[in-house]
Amino acid sequence: MDRISSQARSEIMSHVRSSGNKTTELAMIKVFKANGITGWRRKYSIFGKPDFVFPKQRLAIFVDGCFWHGHPERCRIPASNREYWVNKIERNKKRDKLVTKTLKAGDWGVLRFWEHEVSRSRTINKIKKKLLLSDCK
Repeated sequence: MDRISSQARSEIMSHVRSSGNKTTELAMIKVFKANGITGWRRKYSIFGKPDFVFPKQRLAIFVDGCFWHGHPERCRIPASNREYWVNKIERNKKRDKLVTKTLKAGDWGVLRFWEHEVSRSRTINKIKKKLLLSDCK
């Protein structure tokens, strides 16, 4: 049993900020290295905080978690506090759209992948194609 009230717990948790999904990001780094993909940066200061940025090619890559970003088939909303989670995930999806639209308007390329797609050859091919096209500018 919790020793503090739910309001106090909520206040404490509201100050916790995510720094990304380390496991997924490390998996993507492994994919980059295995496929000779270089030039990427993490924690690059740009709107929307992409997981990876290729500054030279102006390409931002996001690896979206299936739960937090509302994958249509893989997102399982918890039964408790359901309304909160539905609203939270909807806000995340709206924010994702705004970030993508804003970056594209600023002449950035944007790729978004689901966390379960990281090591798929289709994902790697999309990244390589986008990087190759960006180098042609």
